[in-house]
Amino acid sequence: MARLIQLTILFIQFYYYYYITTTAHGVSSNGTTFLLDSSRSAMILPLFLSPPNLCTKFSSTRRLLQRSNANAPPNARMRLHDDLLINGYYTTRLWIGTPPQRFALIVDTGSSVTYVPCSSCEQCGRHQDPKFQPDLSSTYQSVKCNIDCNCDDENQQCVYERQYAEMSTSSGVLGEDIISFGNLSALAPQRAVFGCENMETGDLYSQHADGIMGLGRGDLSIVDHLVDKGVINDSFSLCYGGMGIGGGAMVLGGISPPSNMVFSQSDPVRSPYYNIDLKEIHVAGKPLPLNPTVFDGKHGTILDSGTTYAYLPEAAFVSFKDAIMKELHSLKPIRGPDPNYNDICFSGAGSDISQLSSSFPVVEMVFGNGQKLLLSPENYLFRHSKVHGAYCLGIFQNGKDPTTLLGGIVVRNTLVLYDRENSKIGFWKTNCSELWERLNVDGAPPPAPSSSNGNNSNTEMPPSMAPSDQKHYGLPDEKKIGQITFEMMLNVNYSDLKLHISELAESIAQELGINSSQVYILNSMEKGNASYIEWAVVPSESADCISNVTALSMIARVAESHMHLPDTFGSYHLINWEIKASAKRTWWQQHFLLVVLAIAVTFIFGLLAFGIWFIWRHRQRALNPYKPVDAVVTEQELQPL
Repeated sequence: MARLIQLTILFIQFYYYYYITTTAHGVSSNGTTFLLDSSRSAMILPLFLSPPNLCTKFSSTRRLLQRSNANAPPNARMRLHDDLLINGYYTTRLWIGTPPQRFALIVDTGSSVTYVPCSSCEQCGRHQDPKFQPDLSSTYQSVKCNIDCNCDDENQQCVYERQYAEMSTSSGVLGEDIISFGNLSALAPQRAVFGCENMETGDLYSQHADGIMGLGRGDLSIVDHLVDKGVINDSFSLCYGGMGIGGGAMVLGGISPPSNMVFSQSDPVRSPYYNIDLKEIHVAGKPLPLNPTVFDGKHGTILDSGTTYAYLPEAAFVSFKDAIMKELHSLKPIRGPDPNYNDICFSGAGSDISQLSSSFPVVEMVFGNGQKLLLSPENYLFRHSKVHGAYCLGIFQNGKDPTTLLGGIVVRNTLVLYDRENSKIGFWKTNCSELWERLNVDGAPPPAPSSSNGNNSNTEMPPSMAPSDQKHYGLPDEKKIGQITFEMMLNVNYSDLKLHISELAESIAQELGINSSQVYILNSMEKGNASYIEWAVVPSESADCISNVTALSMIARVAESHMHLPDTFGSYHLINWEIKASAKRTWWQQHFLLVVLAIAVTFIFGLLAFGIWFIWRHRQRALNPYKPVDAVVTEQELQPL
C-alpha cells in the first residue's frame, strides 16, 4: 500500500514538472522577427539583478520604499549593478539631458563630484556607453565662471579636477542639466551640476564604467544638490549584493530604518569623508589586544564605497591576521592567485558560501556606543580565482597610513544608511538581492500595484521610455509574449565556448535580471573563428507570459549591445531576435493537473477503503469460522433456566 502511494506521488511530481516546462515553452507560430545591423560594435555593461518577470501591463505607478512619514520628501530608489570583486566597483544608472542620455556610474562615497565623459574628450577611454553630447540636450547649460568655482584659463567656464589614491585623474568643465534616476524612482528628474570630462588617466581611462557618481560631502555632490533644493531628506542608503551575486540597491533620500539596525556616530567635522566610531574588533568572540586609538589615526575609520577591500593600520592588521589564523584548524594555507601579491589564502573550505561560517570565525566591529556589527566570512574574504573552494583575506595593511579604510567588501549584504542629518551611519545585515521585500516585511507599507492585477514589474528603463516606445522595437500592444529568441555571434572560438555553454546561459540570465531557468540555449555552432548561438527567454514558472515592459527592456539591452558578458565569451553582436506569443491553453491543459490530482486522491482513498473493508471481513471470518454440515460438534451442557 505504501509503495503504491509513493508511486502515485512520484507520478504527480513528474507530470507537474513536465507540465510547467512545456507550458513555459508553449508558444504560437505567429512570431515577429527583426534583423539588426551586424556591423554594430558591442558596448559592455556589467551584470545586475532584478526581480522575476511578471506578465503585467505598463503603468507609471511605482512601488515606493517606506519613508519616515507621509509628508516626507520622495526618494530615488535605484538599482546597483556589477560585482565588487569581479569589476572592483558597483555602478548605478543615471540619465542626463533632454532627451536622456544613459550612463553607468560608479557609486563612490569618497568622491564629491559626479562626472561623465564629454563628447569633446580626446583623452577619454572607451567605456560602456557613448560620451555625453551637450549639443544633443536642449536643457544643457555650461556653468559660467564665478567666485564659487575654479575657472578655466579664459575665465569663461567653471572646471573641476580630481585625483585618486591609485593616481588616476579626471578633469573637465562643469555643466548643468536635468538628471533622471530611472523609472523605479519616486523622485522626479532634477536639474543638477555635473562634470563633463575632457581628460582621464589611470583606472578611470581603462574601466568599463562611464564615470563617477559622487555621494560624498561637498558643494558639487549630487546629494548636497538635492538636499539644498529640498527635494530629498539629507540621507542616502547603499546595499551591496553578497559574494558571487553582485548587484544591490540604492536609495537617495530618507527611509525608515529597521528596528534592529546598528548605528555608529559619524562626525562630519572629523574628516571630509564618512567616518564611523570604531573602537574594537572581535574575532571568534575575543577582542584584539589593541588600544582603541589605533582606529582613530589621521582620518579615523572611513567608510568608502568606491574602495574594494578593507585596509587597517599596521598594528591592527597584524593582530587581526594572527587572530584569524589561530581559528583556522582544518584549512591549508596556499599561495594567492596573483604572484605579484602576497595574499593570505586557505583551501579546503568548500564552495558553499552559506557554510563558510563553519570554517572561518565570526568577526565583530564594536562602536563607541557599544553596538556591534557582525561580519560574516563574506565580509572579510574573497574567492581564490584559481583554486576551487579556496579563499583569501580581503583585509590588508594600509601601508604606513594610520587611517582605517573600510571598502565595499565589509558591507556586502548589508544595508548601510548614511544619515547625514543626524550624523550617524546605520548597518543592517540582510540579503540585498531581496532588500525591498525584506524592508516591507519589517514594517514597510504594502506596495502600490503597478497594474490592475496587483503584480509589480521593477524592470529598469530610461525615464523617457513609455509604452509608445514598444513600437520602436515592434512590440505588440496586446500580445502576451511567450518566448523571445535571440541569435548572435560571439567573438570566441567555438571549441572554447562549448566548455562553458552552461556558464554562458547563467551570465545572460544575470545580465537580463532573470532566473537562470528562464534562459535556454537552443543552438550553437562554429562560424569560422567565431561562434553562432541561438538562445531563448521564457516566462518564469509563476507567470504565463513575459510582460511587454520586461520584454522591451531585455530586447533593448541586447539589441543596443549593452550586455556585459565575462571575458571568456568575448564581445558579441546580435543578428536578429524574434517574439513568439504565448500559446492559448485549452481547458484540458489548464485543468489537467487538477483532474489528475482528483483521480489520484480518489484512487488512494478507494484503496484505503478497500483495505479497511478487507481487514474487517477477514476478522469477521476469524470470529465466526465456517464449519461443514457433517462436522462433529462438541456437546454443550444445557444450563437451567
